[in-house]
Amino acid sequence: MTQSRTEAKPRVPIEPGFFRIPADPNAPPRLLGSRCRSCQEVFYPRRRICARCLARDTEDLELSTRGSLYTYTYVHFPLFNSRRADHGGYGVGQVDLPEGPRVQAVLSGGPGDFRVGMEMVIELETLRENEAGQDVVVYRFRPAKATQTASAASAKVEPA
Repeated sequence: MTQSRTEAKPRVPIEPGFFRIPADPNAPPRLLGSRCRSCQEVFYPRRRICARCLARDTEDLELSTRGSLYTYTYVHFPLFNSRRADHGGYGVGQVDLPEGPRVQAVLSGGPGDFRVGMEMVIELETLRENEAGQDVVVYRFRPAKATQTASAASAKVEPA
């Protein structure tokens, strides 16, 4: 049986327990964190014991799909575990979520697309297909608004 074009291919996380893949392929994934019921500190990834107050009373929660870019770098090498040899590089950054955690993640975009402090939104990237025919995915963040790339900015002609 072949899949129809409108039917989404099944997706699985590269590592279970870090993010939830929504049933709707157009909906963003949700990072799975935890909150300490004693001191209200929020963590990503989830913790069973609070690193702040050492309480053993945490609850699971889904974290925001948006955050602010704290810092970043650009790696000029194919993404780990990717079979795409044509991939020219990728961004890696730390994104501050509104709940408090700072999340390290792959960034979607080119070397000139990122600015510290810009709003980022989470999305999924397919790394490969597994033996069962499912897409193996990771989460990443991309700029929330289209940004002008460095190459486009340098192509502007200034009046003499």
